Amino acid sequence: MPSPHTDLPSTLDGWLARCEHLHPKEIDMTLDRSLQMKERLGLRFKVPVITVAGTNGKGSTCAMLESIALQAGYRVGLYIKPHFVHFEERCRVNGESASAAELTPHFEVVEAARGDLSLTYFEFTTLAIAHLLSQASLDLVILEVGLGGRLDAVNAIDTDCAIITSIDVDHAEYLGSDRESIGREKAGIMRTGKPVIVSDPMPPKSVLERAMEIGADLWQIGRDFNYSGDKQQWAWAGRSKRFSGMAYPALRGANQLLNASGVLAAFEALREQVPITAQAARNGLALVELPGRFQIVPGQPMLVLDVAHNPHAVAALAQNLDQMGFHPRTHAVFGAMQDKDLKAILTRMAPLVDRWHFCNLPIARAATAKDLQGLHASLALRGPGQVTAHCHEDPFSALRAAVAQADPADRIVVFGSFYTVGGVLKEGLPRLSATHVG
Repeated sequence: MPSPHTDLPSTLDGWLARCEHLHPKEIDMTLDRSLQMKERLGLRFKVPVITVAGTNGKGSTCAMLESIALQAGYRVGLYIKPHFVHFEERCRVNGESASAAELTPHFEVVEAARGDLSLTYFEFTTLAIAHLLSQASLDLVILEVGLGGRLDAVNAIDTDCAIITSIDVDHAEYLGSDRESIGREKAGIMRTGKPVIVSDPMPPKSVLERAMEIGADLWQIGRDFNYSGDKQQWAWAGRSKRFSGMAYPALRGANQLLNASGVLAAFEALREQVPITAQAARNGLALVELPGRFQIVPGQPMLVLDVAHNPHAVAALAQNLDQMGFHPRTHAVFGAMQDKDLKAILTRMAPLVDRWHFCNLPIARAATAKDLQGLHASLALRGPGQVTAHCHEDPFSALRAAVAQADPADRIVVFGSFYTVGGVLKEGLPRLSATHVG
């Protein structure tokens, strides 16, 4: 039944604004609406689909899958989220973001099919992007799962290979307060008889039990695939394939070999449908790019961008910062959602940070800069030197203030929510130049 509305948007921005008000809740955990819409849209993929779930490492895993497949000569569709500046970043076809003009007709198709069915913003936009990818001429589709897995809109689409990255406590109000509960939700993307790659070295039992229960083909790191390496290069071994003498992935950070290992296992599992060469693997990992994942922007001072916003990801960020060269002072720009474990995040980063710049974010669920400053003060945390804390209206203002206080040899770390990193990227990638030497 077509929508009764005649005043439908003609632009992508118009559709996005409309999608924000179609459903009474921002997050409404159920798969029912997406499954109904899948049938109404006749949503089917004629090519292999890889779905990627997990607490941390999903974006990096998706980017590596895409990069290797492109280097192997395949036509690749990617759904990744959230975006930093422009919604179009969420949908990539052959390595390029889809344009607003390309996306808009698929919003119209979803609207025509939904009738009176109330869809959340995430459900509507996921269906529109999935419809675009299903109609494109592709060899492989990669879908990043959103919140959880079992009830996520992406899970309406059957996968040919599931990847589950690291699992930690996040979104506890929706997924449960421990790793076992959260693992059970992530395991919902598995399918009977299909490979599931688990790249968490200590996966919850609930993940392994679910794989056995439904008869999925479980690939577990340390058992079915593994990696080794020294400071110069690394090697990977799967069930029957081996790659040696590889350069480290272009994405920096302590956990990227875990992510890369899971990616190579997925390609081995799909070797009949999507075979790759060792050279494609090497080139893909060497050329992969992903904004905001321990992204280092050279300049004076150096800038580090990272969307770490839960304790597990922040621990990895702190480890990565520890392994960098010496910087006299570290200035942190930080903003995050109120429901995150802010105490643990601030406590973990405190030994590295000399000056905090807390910022407001343009979303009601965010902690205010004043909230963050108050929490920081109440924790009485010690830094490497004399610690100061400041409040700012937005991330860009916070970054400007940090630059004004920084010496050329210092570093500035912008971390937390996607809104925090996106807020400093809205005018493009900042190239910093300190205005003074302290």
